[in-house]
Amino acid sequence: MKEKINQLLNNIAGFSTQKADELEQFRIQYLGKKGHLAELFEEFKTIANEQKKETGQLLNNLKNSVQQKIDEIKEVLESQTQSASSGIDLSMPADFSELGSRHPLSIVRNEINEIFSKLGFTVVLGPEIEDDFHNFSALNFPAEHPARDMQDTFFIENHEDPLKNIVLRTHTSSVQVRTMETQKPPIRIIAPGRVFRNEAISARAHCIFHQVEGLYIDKQVSFADLKQTLLYFSKEMFGEKTKIRLRPSYFPFTEPSAEMDISCNICGGEGCNICKGTGWVEILGCGMVDPNVLDSCGIDSKEY
Repeated sequence: MKEKINQLLNNIAGFSTQKADELEQFRIQYLGKKGHLAELFEEFKTIANEQKKETGQLLNNLKNSVQQKIDEIKEVLESQTQSASSGIDLSMPADFSELGSRHPLSIVRNEINEIFSKLGFTVVLGPEIEDDFHNFSALNFPAEHPARDMQDTFFIENHEDPLKNIVLRTHTSSVQVRTMETQKPPIRIIAPGRVFRNEAISARAHCIFHQVEGLYIDKQVSFADLKQTLLYFSKEMFGEKTKIRLRPSYFPFTEPSAEMDISCNICGGEGCNICKGTGWVEILGCGMVDPNVLDSCGIDSKEY
C-alpha cells in the first residue's frame, strides 16, 4: 500500500494542464467516490493496527497533495481567464517604483528658456568639445593674448600653435559663433548648456557648471535694448520688485561690457550673508557684441 501511495504522489507532482476539463478529470480520478483515495481508505481498514499510524499519515499527505495541486492549477487558469477578458496580463511583475522629479537645474533652465521665449528668443545648442577658433579666436581672443588667462581651460589636445587646440568649452559663447556662421541677421537666440573650467571646487564654485548665453543681432540695436531685456528677465525670474545695476567691465567679445547685479531678494537689499552685506548679487556679464566678432563671423559690423 505504501508503494502505491508513493507512486500516486509522484504522479500528482508531475501533473500539469492548461485545460479546465482535464483538471476536473484529475479531481474525479483522485477525490471522486470511486477515485484512488476512496479505494485506499477502504483498503486502509484491512491493514494491521501497527501499520495504521504510518499509513494514515501517508494517506493524509496524499489527500493534501491532491487538493494543493488542484488549487494551484485552478488559480492559474482563473488568472488567465481574467487577464484575457480585461486585456491586462496579471502575470506581469508589479512595478512599485515611484515617478522621479525634475532636477533643480532643469527646472531653472526651463524657466529661463520660457522667459526668453516670450521675447522671441529661440534655444540653440552646441558641442561641449570645441576647437580654439569657436571657443577663443572668433570671440576676439588672439593667440597668446592675456585675456585667454581669464579662464582656466581643460585642454583635450594642446598644441604649440594655440589655434590648433581642442578644449572643453569654457563658455557657451562658442554657440553664438556657430549661430552667426550659419544664420543671417536678425538673430535672437539663447544657448544654455554645461561649461568646464579648471577651477578649485568650493561651496561657491565648481569645475563643471551651467551658463545661458544670449545673443541679439539686428539693425538699430542699442545698449538700451540690452538693459531693458535684462531688466525684464530679472523681474520675471526673481520677482517684480527686483532692481538691476550695471557696472563697467571687460570681456574680449563685447564692447562696451558690463557686469550686472540684482537687488538681493533674500534680504530685500538690506544686506545679508548671501549678498555679502552689499544688498546686491552679481548674476551675469553682458555687453554689445564687439565689431571684431561680427566681422570674423561674416556679419557686417557697420550695418548690424
